[in-house]
Amino acid sequence: MQIKPEEVSAIIRKQIESQGKAVDMAEVGEVVMVGDSVARVFGLEKVMAMELVEFPVEGKEPVMGMVLNLEEQSVGIVILGSDESIKEGYQVRRTGKIISVPVGDALLGRVVDSLGRPIDGKGKIESDKNRPIERVAPGIVKRVDVCEPLQTGIKVVDAMTPIGRGQRELIIGDRSTGKSAIAIDAIINQRDTDVICIYVAIGQKRSTVARVVKTFEEHGAMDKTIVVSATASDPASLQFIAPYSACAIGEEFLEEGKHVLVVYDDLSKHATAYREMSLLLRRPPGREAYPGDIFYLHSRLLERAIKYSPENGGGSLTAIPIIEVQAGDVSAYIPTNAISITDGQIYLETNLFYQGVRPAMNVGISVSRVGGAAQTKMMKQIAGSLRLDLAQYRELAAFAQFGSDLDAATQKQLARGERTIEILKQDQYVPMSIEYQVISILCATEGYLDDIAVEHVCQFEREIHDYLKSKWPALIENMKSTGKLSDEIRKEIDVAVKEFKETFVGTSKHSGAGAAPPRAEEETPPENPSEGAVSEEEFENATV
Repeated sequence: MQIKPEEVSAIIRKQIESQGKAVDMAEVGEVVMVGDSVARVFGLEKVMAMELVEFPVEGKEPVMGMVLNLEEQSVGIVILGSDESIKEGYQVRRTGKIISVPVGDALLGRVVDSLGRPIDGKGKIESDKNRPIERVAPGIVKRVDVCEPLQTGIKVVDAMTPIGRGQRELIIGDRSTGKSAIAIDAIINQRDTDVICIYVAIGQKRSTVARVVKTFEEHGAMDKTIVVSATASDPASLQFIAPYSACAIGEEFLEEGKHVLVVYDDLSKHATAYREMSLLLRRPPGREAYPGDIFYLHSRLLERAIKYSPENGGGSLTAIPIIEVQAGDVSAYIPTNAISITDGQIYLETNLFYQGVRPAMNVGISVSRVGGAAQTKMMKQIAGSLRLDLAQYRELAAFAQFGSDLDAATQKQLARGERTIEILKQDQYVPMSIEYQVISILCATEGYLDDIAVEHVCQFEREIHDYLKSKWPALIENMKSTGKLSDEIRKEIDVAVKEFKETFVGTSKHSGAGAAPPRAEEETPPENPSEGAVSEEEFENATV
């Protein structure tokens, strides 16, 4: 067998080429101190703020960290996970990437953590897009005024503190006053709209988050909802980045021209997590031990809520932050910061909640700075005087507690106020379409409920909605298509309500249990002035 020199030289050349080693270039540092999910690292001279770094752990996946403090001799890193396997002297490796999360349609209907990793047991999220969690808010040139309503399905909110697409409306109140309930109902109400919802749970119990997810699934809202969870058992670092991650996920849909609603539940726990991290990183404390940039913490997040102009796609990102206060003190540090940043607040009062007024919204303190621009025409037509009427009722009710005699006009105003309060009550998880909201409020403001017993008002509302749905479907469709209350529609509503009241057992026309007393203005004096009068002798006998 003859060996050819060309073949031998080719084989040798291939072997020489395969012997070359790829040089692994990486900037590494050394852990100087670690504890409480915070590490101080020496040697990372070119690292960037908010950059992801890796802590290689033998036999396990590397633990991730985020750079926060850039100092002259070292850098402060918060560990995004457990620090049990990290020791002093361990290496830290730069990734060169700013912390980001996966985004896109693949996240719809999923429950993820602050880094976009699935925690619902439904498998891996197939997404090839990532977005940095931090972003400079778009400038004013790209924005337009908030002018499109975002219906929450809650009568008292849509009537008196309307929320528009692109707005930032704060929900504030004591613990267990129904703050999350309003936000969850608002998300459920978007199930038949084009709004994508993101619910951020910060510092809550895992059982609470699981219950919220189950509620969304039961009411058919989970398909268009993303839940970002950073529970109380997670490190403060994951609680800190959770709202920014959720906002980045929402901004992907925003840039596609879609509408997004993000609920931050709640930002007071978010501020507490940031305070914990800052103190561990030895940042100088300020008022209530919060660091000096605590205002910037929430302002840079909430400023990312926007309504784009049509030239920029016309999308919107609406923010509903939630803040918990202690004993109704809205003048505390974090609540006042949040109030100054947002476009209005819904204040829930403990006393109202315990009186059975649900939602327990205090209409005096609650306000929407967008106002009627975020309302439909027909709601604006009937809700204009509602706030004033309720304020007058509360003043009269406080005055009437002294037990002094009241004239007929005052009694009538008090009776109507009671029924208005009753009609504005609403059960949880039953958001109402705008047409039925308008009819309910119209019944209260136009006096249709004046002869209905207070305890039968809620029954009246349920039954008249069913009656209109079955007997007057054309009226509801007409209201939906026109979007305003014309004289013709008002006449139809008047006929329909009077028609229904003929059959309703709670009116004064029907005897039996629950019948309300007749109205004062319906009482007619006798034709003969002496008829029905008491004689002097009868009066003396009655006195004796």
